[in-house]
Amino acid sequence: MADVAALAGVSSQTVSRVVNARSNVDADTRDRVLAAMEDIGYRPNSAARALKSGKFSTIGVIMFTLSSFGNMRTLDAVATAAAQAGYSITLIPVALPTQGAVAGAVNRLAEQAVDGIVIIMEAHILDRIDVTVPTGLPVVIVDSDAGERYTVVDTDQTEGARLATQHLLDLGHKTVWHIAGPESSFSAGRRTASWRATLKAADAPVPPVLEGDWNAESGYRHGVTLAADPSVTAIFASNDQMALGVMRAMHEAGRSVPADVSVVGFDDMREADAFWPPLTTVHQDFGQVGRLCIEKLLRQIDSPAAVGPGTTIVPTHLVVRASTAPPPAR
Repeated sequence: MADVAALAGVSSQTVSRVVNARSNVDADTRDRVLAAMEDIGYRPNSAARALKSGKFSTIGVIMFTLSSFGNMRTLDAVATAAAQAGYSITLIPVALPTQGAVAGAVNRLAEQAVDGIVIIMEAHILDRIDVTVPTGLPVVIVDSDAGERYTVVDTDQTEGARLATQHLLDLGHKTVWHIAGPESSFSAGRRTASWRATLKAADAPVPPVLEGDWNAESGYRHGVTLAADPSVTAIFASNDQMALGVMRAMHEAGRSVPADVSVVGFDDMREADAFWPPLTTVHQDFGQVGRLCIEKLLRQIDSPAAVGPGTTIVPTHLVVRASTAPPPAR
């Protein structure tokens, strides 16, 4: 820094202000300092600056599974929002959603000098009712019932499932079958509960829940069973991939979608409008989830008391395409 100052003809304090993007440096001086930095190959030492300031410009992310579409979209949104705020991401996947695994991941991140942590778990903690995070770092949790103790951001799973189910009832279907996500999933549980409540509110029969695993194969497997029952005219799958499996099963059984059976998914993945027929589904704004996570985490980092416990809900909405229609005439 002293070499840069001497070459530019300024003080070391002025070089420091340029390096730290302070506004109290005139344009000509800034240009001379930047030219001197480039001439001698000077680069700020981020590690030294972090030790001095106590901030590392790094956010840790703990994540249970990398195979889930929703989790990957959320991770992408969090990483994008963090980069826009000048932060990098350190990712720690955990093999099983247990209290010990989460605590171990938090401790590893603390050793790697992160400013805060985003936890994308989706699943219930197996060995406790809910996750408990070791104290000492700002934390935001995605998709959890922990809003009484932590800052939580989630999409409106309940409203999304209600819209999907009500859409099919409004088309004239007497009931709606449901292929749920795994029992361990918070989001799957909320979607199933809302589907059931919507049917009950309409005095419609409530069929037994068919549990899937988020993959198209489980949707296909349940779709084969449902395709064999001519009374089934409407199906709400808890994600788009399972809906895709359902539609394949219907096609193989000779049952037309939507003329014979209407199908609705959840997520609105990028390929949903490329299914045949294009899939009616519930849109989740993962980008907004990521932005809110980073916004709330950075506010905690800057002022630990600025953001308290509570859940922020991001709205969902139904995207109607060609996979739904009134039931066939009997």
